Amino acid sequence: MNHLFLRPALAALAFSSLGLTSSCNNDDDQQADPVKPALETRTVSSLAPQPAAPSGTGQPGTPRHYTFYSLAEAREVPYADSASTKWDVAFRGTTVLINGGSSGPGQGGAQVKTGLFGELTTAPADGYAVDGPTKAIPTGSGNGWYTYNSATHVISPIAGRVLALRTATGKFAKLEITNYYQGAPATPTGTEPSGYYSFRYVYQPDGSKNLQ
Repeated sequence: MNHLFLRPALAALAFSSLGLTSSCNNDDDQQADPVKPALETRTVSSLAPQPAAPSGTGQPGTPRHYTFYSLAEAREVPYADSASTKWDVAFRGTTVLINGGSSGPGQGGAQVKTGLFGELTTAPADGYAVDGPTKAIPTGSGNGWYTYNSATHVISPIAGRVLALRTATGKFAKLEITNYYQGAPATPTGTEPSGYYSFRYVYQPDGSKNLQ
């Protein structure tokens, strides 16, 4: 007779324990924050300048327009979309534009930071300049991202200069220019075709300032 009463009690205890375990598991699932993967560092090699008509001396002339690039989509943007927010940065000669201010309709801004690319893990909260009479990314040897050697006529990216960017749509990124010549020669002589930008960058798509 005692066994008959014992079986229902054991069954009820087992069911109660199962429900408690399930409840704990659900709580653990709700409390665990998903781990976000590290952002991808993208590289671009020898982004070509736009073709230009020869000058009166037979030498190559100034490119007709800038080369426009979307950091979000990792692709070159055609000139037909240059008046849109489809591009984030643009290159011509040693000048780099951002899509904001006088250069475009976007929310773009930039500032030049000193330090290692990997050390810039958070985009600055403020301090972004926009293009106007002067560019957000300064031009001139030693002022922005490069130096010019008047003896060899070589343009060299300055080590430890990183561009902190606010993109056309208000997202954040960091970018480091690594070479200015076709084929990205380790030691340019100044005779190589120039204006071929090589760079690496990290783009944050979620709108936060996290860059790692």
